[in-house]
Amino acid sequence: MMLRRQPLQRFQRLALSQTSRTLSQTPRFVHQSSRQNVAVPTSSQVSDSPEVEPIQSEPRRVTTTAVLGRLPTSTVLRSYLITAMSSSPLLLSACFGILRRMLDSKSFLMSIERNPVLSSLLKKTFYAQFCVGEKKDEVVRNTDFARTLGYGGILFEYALEVLGGEAPTAAETKQEIELWRKGMLQSVDMAKEGDFVGLKWSGLGRHALNLLQNQQDATPEMWSAITAACDAAAAKGVSLLPGAEEEATNLGLEKWTLSLQKKYNTLEQGRAVLYITYQCYLRDISKRMAQHLETASKGGYIAGVKLVRGAYLTSEPKHLTFDTKEGTDINYDACADAVLRQQWTDTVSTPTPSMSFPRVNIVLATHNLVSVHKAKKIRAEQMASTTPENLPPLVYAQLQGMADEVSQSLVQDPTMKADINAKVIKCMTWGTTMECLNFLLRRASENKEAAMRTEDTRKAMGKELARRMRGIFGLA
Repeated sequence: MMLRRQPLQRFQRLALSQTSRTLSQTPRFVHQSSRQNVAVPTSSQVSDSPEVEPIQSEPRRVTTTAVLGRLPTSTVLRSYLITAMSSSPLLLSACFGILRRMLDSKSFLMSIERNPVLSSLLKKTFYAQFCVGEKKDEVVRNTDFARTLGYGGILFEYALEVLGGEAPTAAETKQEIELWRKGMLQSVDMAKEGDFVGLKWSGLGRHALNLLQNQQDATPEMWSAITAACDAAAAKGVSLLPGAEEEATNLGLEKWTLSLQKKYNTLEQGRAVLYITYQCYLRDISKRMAQHLETASKGGYIAGVKLVRGAYLTSEPKHLTFDTKEGTDINYDACADAVLRQQWTDTVSTPTPSMSFPRVNIVLATHNLVSVHKAKKIRAEQMASTTPENLPPLVYAQLQGMADEVSQSLVQDPTMKADINAKVIKCMTWGTTMECLNFLLRRASENKEAAMRTEDTRKAMGKELARRMRGIFGLA
């Protein structure tokens, strides 16, 4: 027994030694428990590393030696365990069922709010992996440390979601609007200049969800809360990213957002305060995006474009979406190509040949390495003929707890460092454990539809754990 313990004890002594040396100067990483710390490598360690991935025409798997070397061991281990479970259909289905029971349960044993043991277990596993904190001090501390890992900003997202329910009373509607308004203003308050704040229009409450589904205008009370959030974001240099929802709601939320873009995304402002999220699994999304771009060109304002593959595939009518993932991937890359080059194309076209392409600000929200490489290649080609200042602002965004190997490869890429108009951000969701449960269920659902993606991350984390173990035993 003593012989078997010696390697583990040696690993623990080395880890504690490193932690104690940096405890006084390093805050908590967003994925860690509150009692752990980690050292961040110096800039020379990063820049001298041969493992930083160069720009290339064809993508290859991210080399994990230096890319994931910045992350604390607790983060790598937890990511490995959760993605190992996520990439197993049987384990993921079981976990999905348990989370759903927690949401609906009235019993003490299964209630997150009443059972402290269950609440603590969820907080230290799934919540710690995908969410950043419950209160302002915790959120700010964790996101500040994330910036030291090279991220150019944070996307704050309040976890509150409204997924339907009985029609509310007038008093309940007022309460739901106020809850959304406070959450949005708190998110903007926690953000720094250049950061982003995500929002869900349906988070305004059940009445708002009904209005969106019927493409009706927001009530004066809702509009007052919306403009309060927009005014605060514009004043602080923060941008708002309204998320796309199920297609039954999207036309309504696009209508609301377009009117706000015209007001806030002015050339005088110099940047997009409001974006629209385009889900590229929808067959006609490129046409809708082209219409919005044409409207921005005519109106003389900046179009904020956020591209995602989409998060509601299992619930959308099948005739609205591409039949295969390949179709979605082709559409995503074609839409990205048009806005990156600021050119009308066969996919993103206008019926008016003389119509100029508007100024755009772009967010590519993707964990797909192929799409990331294609975008990097376009930017590298553009920087060969013009200065980065002349290129449209570009943001690569990935979710906290997912695709860290992709995020860190971007952060450490030499071409990215030269592209002063491009940056990498992490989407970090905040809220109580109960508020985040719907968010966690959606994350689990997305992983169920993207087993290959979580498998890639699992393998990357596994290789990084093996590399660290070899280093401990002098085998590196």
